[in-house]
Amino acid sequence: MQESLLFGSRATTALLLIVGAILLLSLRYVFLQVFSHDEFTTRSISNRVRIVPVAPNRGLIYDRRGRPVAENLPAYRLELVAEKVEDLEATILALGRIIDLPEDAIEKFQKNRSRHRVFDSVPLKFNLSEAEVARFAVDRHNFAGVEIVPYLARHYPYGELLTHVLGYVGRLDENDLRRVDAGNYRGTTHIGKVGIERYYEDRLHGNSGIEKIETNAQGRVLSVLERQDPAHGDDLILSLDVQVQQAAWDALGDRAGAVVAMDPNDGSVLAMVSKPSFDANLFVHGISGENYRAILNAPNRPLFNRALLGGYEPGSTLKPFIGLAGLELEVITPDKQVFSSGNYYMPGGSRPFRDWKKGGHGWVNIYGALEQSVNTYFYRLAYEMGIDAMHDYLAQFGFGDRTGLDLLGENRGVLPSRQWKRGQFGLPWYPGETVIAGIGQGFNVTTPVQLATALSALANGGSRYSPRLLFASKRMGDEQAQRVEARLAQQIPIRDSANWAIVQEGMRRVVHGERGTARAIQPESAYQIAGKSGTAQVVAQVEGSEYVESQTAMHLRHHALFIAYAPFSNPGIVVAIVVEHGGGGSSQAGPVARAVIDAWLSQELEP
Repeated sequence: MQESLLFGSRATTALLLIVGAILLLSLRYVFLQVFSHDEFTTRSISNRVRIVPVAPNRGLIYDRRGRPVAENLPAYRLELVAEKVEDLEATILALGRIIDLPEDAIEKFQKNRSRHRVFDSVPLKFNLSEAEVARFAVDRHNFAGVEIVPYLARHYPYGELLTHVLGYVGRLDENDLRRVDAGNYRGTTHIGKVGIERYYEDRLHGNSGIEKIETNAQGRVLSVLERQDPAHGDDLILSLDVQVQQAAWDALGDRAGAVVAMDPNDGSVLAMVSKPSFDANLFVHGISGENYRAILNAPNRPLFNRALLGGYEPGSTLKPFIGLAGLELEVITPDKQVFSSGNYYMPGGSRPFRDWKKGGHGWVNIYGALEQSVNTYFYRLAYEMGIDAMHDYLAQFGFGDRTGLDLLGENRGVLPSRQWKRGQFGLPWYPGETVIAGIGQGFNVTTPVQLATALSALANGGSRYSPRLLFASKRMGDEQAQRVEARLAQQIPIRDSANWAIVQEGMRRVVHGERGTARAIQPESAYQIAGKSGTAQVVAQVEGSEYVESQTAMHLRHHALFIAYAPFSNPGIVVAIVVEHGGGGSSQAGPVARAVIDAWLSQELEP
């Protein structure tokens, strides 16, 4: 009897446990099927459906005549999904036997992988050759999680000719993602690093799209369920003319220097050369350490954009602006004569400020002073005008400030004043510093872009435009490009337009006058050039010594400068030239100006 009761008790307990377990399972089933239905449905779909970003095609870049200067060419890259690779190191080692994988490419892959999820596809190598693609295709079955992906790669057909303007694109990194919308760059591998590519990155890149794709258990794509097309980047049309750019490049030869050419009527840049340069294509797919060291160690700093960043004493190229200031401020008159004996002495001073010509030029007025570049005339004018008035007038032409060109990193230059020197050095201004400022030396520092901008305002009669490289842009689907409007930075007040005509005539005589310092570049055709040469000292001369160029080391020789515009009667182009360590401005930089002007006008005058 007792055994029967014990058995019944155990059976009841077991039944209760079974019923309880069934009840718990039922409750769990209800919870999963009813209350958690949406969550698990989403998880199921996510295992079957993936959202893949679709990178937009980068916008193309053209010159003003429709020549492509930055294009997209078909290429292949090797990508790897870490989640699908059993042994990452062994896989990379095996890939290296059939595809050239430099050590720096592997290092960049490892760094890039750290900011991606394990199931993201990460590029291992860009721009595979056809032979590499073929070799991988043969052994494809041995590399789970590795794919060859077609893409459009940036290419610069003119190589080093346009590098300092266009810049280049490079691999997207963490620093780049901090300055853009990271979500819009999913699927994008490259981004503008410098130049136009960097400045207009938001317009060139466009907006990413997405694809919802269905996959099987092995992750293979079965179908595309939904697609949101990307908005491709805008095509940009630059104001540059490749033919004029090439003419400037060729005219500089193997000399370091810079050339900036502009349309004085709207500020559009026609040519912008900095030499030496480098091939931007080397950076697109990731430059090797060897190639990068070669560029870094090359003479004359090819990475340095002289047109935008180079700071030079303007030398005598500043004289037309000093002369105009003297006329407009009524410090001088057109007929005022100054005797040039070869030396100038400040009132009460004993130190001579020398002219470039021994014995001087005799009696000259403003016309002759510009035509022959008479230092003593401008020494006297600067002293009588004073540094404060000189600074305030020249500032209207943009000296000492950024021009607003649509590139990053522009040099401000220096337009000296009492206040500037006190703030920079904590020292007072001395009269002798005013005298040498009158011939563009001393503390004066300008860039080629500033000189071209200032000359444009002088040539067109007082309208200073902010220079610009972007001429027009075109969105995908638009039939016509949208022109970019000129940006007027300042309208310089004119007291007497005759004063402007006097200075312009003086510059015309520099090239076409009987005693002009640049008579050698007179055009054979009907048009006339107005110009002004300049020489910028690299090192100060010892007082009493004489500068002999042939006896001076190349790296210590003066820089040669030249500014010009043409045609004189209806200016259509201005140029500013710097030839580093070139010596004489008229002999070295003048012919460069002539070549650039000829290249532009020959096209403009074509029927």
